[in-house]
Amino acid sequence: MSPYADTNFFTRSYLQLPDSPEADRLLATARRGEAAPLPLTWLHRLEVLNAFQLHVFIGREGGQTFVSPEQAALAHANFRSDIQSAEFLRSAVIPAAELEKQFEELSLRHTAKHGFRTYDLLHVASALLLKCDSFWSFDPKASKLAALEGFKVRR
Repeated sequence: MSPYADTNFFTRSYLQLPDSPEADRLLATARRGEAAPLPLTWLHRLEVLNAFQLHVFIGREGGQTFVSPEQAALAHANFRSDIQSAEFLRSAVIPAAELEKQFEELSLRHTAKHGFRTYDLLHVASALLLKCDSFWSFDPKASKLAALEGFKVRR
């Protein structure tokens, strides 16, 4: 299995959120070597940090799940440590021109009909270019796009 995990998935892996146990179960397959190491792109590294901080903001504004600044800082430190150890995560570089071309094809094929967001398209385009066979996300729209493109998605 060669999975691709989007930022939504990693957020649930590093913070305690409603879907965290399922994310932890899937991530354990990569940690045990039952799946290929998960690719990490520049988008993951930027978006995961922002997602942690966004959860602090949402919690402060009365959202369902409270994440303290300290919890977000610890999650980010753990994420960075896992990147450095490279045990179940691997750095993946995708040339910008290839990503742009794949993104454009996906957008023209699906967005007018289904209303996909830029980040959904970027993650699925990355997964396609990295030749992954499954897509791990807790975002229904991203999962729908991935399924339309032939990926096995989390059920």
